[in-house]
Amino acid sequence: MDIKVDIRDRVAVVTGGAGILCSCIAKALAAQGARVAVLDLKKDGAEKVAAEIVASGGAAIGLEADVLDKGSLEKAREIILREFATVDILVNGAGGNHPRATTGPDRSFFDLSTEDIQKVFNLNFLGTVLPTQVFGKVIVEKKKGIVINISSMAAYTPLTKTIAYSAAKAAVSNFTQWLAVHFNQEYSREIRVNAIAPGFLLTDQNRYLLIDAETGASTPRGRSVLNMTPMGRYGLPDDLCGAVLFLCSEAASFINGAVIPIDGGFQAYSGV
Repeated sequence: MDIKVDIRDRVAVVTGGAGILCSCIAKALAAQGARVAVLDLKKDGAEKVAAEIVASGGAAIGLEADVLDKGSLEKAREIILREFATVDILVNGAGGNHPRATTGPDRSFFDLSTEDIQKVFNLNFLGTVLPTQVFGKVIVEKKKGIVINISSMAAYTPLTKTIAYSAAKAAVSNFTQWLAVHFNQEYSREIRVNAIAPGFLLTDQNRYLLIDAETGASTPRGRSVLNMTPMGRYGLPDDLCGAVLFLCSEAASFINGAVIPIDGGFQAYSGV
């Protein structure tokens, strides 16, 4: 079998596209010939990533969009359809954690507010559902396309401290499976919905938990993570891109409703 990633002229929408991880995914899709719509809450960030893609010879537009505001997403969809005519691939990359929804020495479980828990849960779960309602509608109308969600190792076994994030990512994995079945049964068997589940990658959302801001050394939690990762390192943004490109390729044509770990062996290791 000759495995190729042929997504030339396909239109990909990437939410959270100005972030460390999803900007890498957006650029990887563009490098394979996709026309990419980079969506982010920060307009300048989205436009910057799009400009970098264009400067490298790709096709992209950067748009401001709030994944928790359906009207904002619909406005972005109008622009994308006007510029690129369709949507073939949706990567739901927006998400993250927040210190105020995380337990710690200065904030116990009993101190967490409903509002802070809800904000993190909504960002990760509803921030996946709403873009899928808006851009998935284009995919089901053409009866063919790909949706890729971003889950987490926290979806398999909840991580200490991150109550809302862990719960939300478990919901994303469940939604991925549900949506794969729903789209196939109700709309088309030519639509695939999968997710990737990254292990520990250093991002703006988790750096404070893993790296001591004053010394730059690993925190006790960071050391624990590395000790529990057989490959002995944090993941890199590029480590996610290969899986995303694979899921967009014909080599993955019978993969549907799957959640693929990208974790350096973290899930496989029992600690002994």
